[in-house]
Amino acid sequence: MKLFTLNSLKNILLVLGLLYFGSVMGQEENTKKDKKDEGLELNMDAVFNRPTLSFDKVPVTLGGYLEANTIHRIEEGITDGLSFQARRLTIFMAASISERIKFLTEIEFEDGGKEVAIEFAALDVAFHPLFNFRGGIVMNPIGAFNESHDGPKWEFVERPDVAVNMLGATLSNTGFGMYGKTYSGNWIFGYEAYLTNGFSSRIISNEEDKTYLPAHKNGENLFEDNFSGKAMFSGKLAIKNRKIGEIGISYMGGTYNKFEDAGEEVEDQAKLDVFAIDWNTTIKATGTYIVGEAAWIWAETPDTYTQQYGNKQRGIFMDIVQPVYKNKIFEWEDATFNFAARFDYVDWNVGRFAETDTKIGDQILAVTPGISFRPTPKTVFRINYRYEWKIDILNNPAERAATWYMGFSSYF
Repeated sequence: MKLFTLNSLKNILLVLGLLYFGSVMGQEENTKKDKKDEGLELNMDAVFNRPTLSFDKVPVTLGGYLEANTIHRIEEGITDGLSFQARRLTIFMAASISERIKFLTEIEFEDGGKEVAIEFAALDVAFHPLFNFRGGIVMNPIGAFNESHDGPKWEFVERPDVAVNMLGATLSNTGFGMYGKTYSGNWIFGYEAYLTNGFSSRIISNEEDKTYLPAHKNGENLFEDNFSGKAMFSGKLAIKNRKIGEIGISYMGGTYNKFEDAGEEVEDQAKLDVFAIDWNTTIKATGTYIVGEAAWIWAETPDTYTQQYGNKQRGIFMDIVQPVYKNKIFEWEDATFNFAARFDYVDWNVGRFAETDTKIGDQILAVTPGISFRPTPKTVFRINYRYEWKIDILNNPAERAATWYMGFSSYF
């Protein structure tokens, strides 16, 4: 989805360059935090919890991250050889407009600039810690990964299947709502609630020939027009104990079809409901970090559609990251080597065929071990090996694929 022309892209980069080089003498990294705020961050804070640079006499902070890697994939004994990929360059800018008003935007350039998209561009107005307004292009708070998707945060090159290929991350829509959080002792509570544009009938009318939420992002005027004419609600409740970890429960849903034409109802409303649970914790005795999410989708499909278009989907991913060495290397005070493992599972069509009472397929399962090196928390070098089993809708023997990844991701 192209949202900018080539000239617009050049102008954006030129402005950013002038901001940087014109103010570099006064730059200061905004990573310091008050000790009393340590451990109070929730997943919902990921949008603003990023390293950025500020500039003297310039009311804007600037940051971003880069992802690049190599890939070698073998599927059913066939390979296209080795490829080098420039996955994404993301730039974010923030500004404190006044004491209680701030703005942040995130612009992503994918595949070497082939696709440019606004992932987040919102104005925040703070009234009270438990009540803040946010409007613009917001990230729907479904699951954990959608809001906390920055490459340098993860030990894996590929993003989780359930987040990207089932839920459509990174998923953003135009709308507004409120958010807030509070804490008492070791307990932190937070929430988000937004009304935004919703999905469209592309989720059941697409090249994948199945119910597929990511197909919605291929449409035009996504930030200008609401296909169904009905607002979609998305919300999340999160609770965290600083000694135990965080768990979040989220929901997103609404009507996705165009059921009215010129004020007259032409078909029944088709509803979409998405429910997710996410979690993260660190075992202090070993330093083991565990993060994951599970999601379920219920989509009403027309009676004229075959069972190939599922009305129920589910998926899960979980990462386990184990630091194995942490010490000073060169000038890096806390350089860390990690072992990591990921489990991915998605079922795009949960149920059984009505005619034969046999189980419907259309699933993918993958395991990905990996090793990573972090010279600093902001930069990660990673090697992953992903082995996957892909099952078609008729439950034929699984197609197998093995993929090697080697790459890096870093904030700047």
